[in-house]
Amino acid sequence: MTIVDDRGRPEPPLAGDETATLLGFLDFQRATLAWKCAGLDAAGFGATTAASSMTLGGLLKHMAYVESAWFAHSLHAQDREAPFDTVDWKSDPDWEWHSAAGDTPDQLRTLWQDAVERSRIRVAEALAVGGLDQLARRQWPDGSAPSLRWILCHMIEEYARHNGHADLLREALDGETGE
Repeated sequence: MTIVDDRGRPEPPLAGDETATLLGFLDFQRATLAWKCAGLDAAGFGATTAASSMTLGGLLKHMAYVESAWFAHSLHAQDREAPFDTVDWKSDPDWEWHSAAGDTPDQLRTLWQDAVERSRIRVAEALAVGGLDQLARRQWPDGSAPSLRWILCHMIEEYARHNGHADLLREALDGETGE
């Protein structure tokens, strides 16, 4: 049975095995980002704070890209997915951050939620055939490749770091605070 906190986030298992613990913490971080972006309109998704140009909309689109990049492109060596497959990343390396301004909140939420669902499926497929020790199929330029364990830990770190940004953006927007 999954315990859900007062914000609707699934608590990671207290005594799960390594895989359940890693996936539990990743889902908790994903749910934290969803909470920070809940109930906002386009103005909320486009708001910035301090000297940063970062927005919650850009953050959602970035995390959709990161989900796809790690679990499809790297882990399974699949081609980049839409809308990321047509971007000229060399001329615009921050495309996902600033292009989010042209998307509606519903488009951004759907893009991210769909990326997360595909990632869950890809992780389950990878766990079924090779476990946490398997290496990503797409190698890095030096010939090395991270394990699925490393990718999951990296994704937890990526969400945790950006959830800190989301905390600041949301508090500056409407005073909503919390973990």
